Amino acid sequence: MRTRLFGEAEEDADREAIRGARIRKIFIIMSMTILMVGVMAYSITIGSTTITPLQVYETLINQAVPGLFDIPYKTEQIILQVYAPRVLMATFVGAILAIAGCLVQTIMRNPLATPYTLGVSSSAAFGASLSIVLGVSAAVGTVGVITNAFLFSLIPAGIILTASARRNMMPATMILVGIAMSYIFSAATTIIQYFGTADAVKTAMFWSIGDLNSASLWQVPYVLVMFIVALAASMWLIKDINIMRMGDDTAMSLGVNVRRTRLISILFACFSTAVVISFVGAIGFICLLAPHISRILVGSDLRYLVPASAAMGALLLSFADIIAKDLINPIMLPVGAITALIGGPMLIYLLLRKKDDIAI
Repeated sequence: MRTRLFGEAEEDADREAIRGARIRKIFIIMSMTILMVGVMAYSITIGSTTITPLQVYETLINQAVPGLFDIPYKTEQIILQVYAPRVLMATFVGAILAIAGCLVQTIMRNPLATPYTLGVSSSAAFGASLSIVLGVSAAVGTVGVITNAFLFSLIPAGIILTASARRNMMPATMILVGIAMSYIFSAATTIIQYFGTADAVKTAMFWSIGDLNSASLWQVPYVLVMFIVALAASMWLIKDINIMRMGDDTAMSLGVNVRRTRLISILFACFSTAVVISFVGAIGFICLLAPHISRILVGSDLRYLVPASAAMGALLLSFADIIAKDLINPIMLPVGAITALIGGPMLIYLLLRKKDDIAI
């Protein structure tokens, strides 16, 4: 009798511990989300003009209650067409990159695997350079750059999927193929820029770093839809990917189609990354850093890791955007350079803080 009672007490204690851990993880995710909203509210007040924070908030309130405050038309248009799109793009782009990085790291069981590792950013930079430097594009102007970057960024995913259809590629092989394609596209981009004018090469270089200076209101709905789809698709894949963390053989024995799940996850991560970088360029480190920080906070269970990574990615890019806008205001720095300057040391610290490798 005592043994049974002791066993029941242990089970109750375990259930209570699991419940407490779940509540703690949900609290962390909610706290990051609230902090993200606060960062957005502060970031939208920063710009290269003399518009005051009060005018910004009054303009936003006017969108809900028209005519409540008297704001000059020009001021209102600057806030709605310049300030707000940049903040929204930073939030949604950061979240999408983080979700994509989280999926690829988990599905590849590699802490350094991201869509960028698979060659998405290098191929997108090549496509953008074709349009900017040589004028080779299906459209003209900004639309041509976006179109080229998007189409070429899908090439690595297509090659990996085609190769996987012919042979059962291991995750490590996929990463190596992606790295090889990155070198190929980077070399091709360098050759193109060698023959371009100074202004065109400068523009292409800034694009490859990643920048939010050209964010426009018409881009926001596309990125918002992509964020909703990314979150929904990730939640749909979570159950199978969580099982695959125990190993491919175990997952197959439990009825998971490992090959199909891995390919769908990679294709989706590359596609969502292609959408956002076609608008803002190859902003680095978010898809690599945000999942690592979130994993430390909420663990490796994707039910909590995906939303935590989304919130952390939005936070990181929003913080970087604040620095890019305010560091030497009124000059706006490329946000991709800020994420690299901050993300590099942070990633080194995270990788060296423990002697063992980061668990995926």
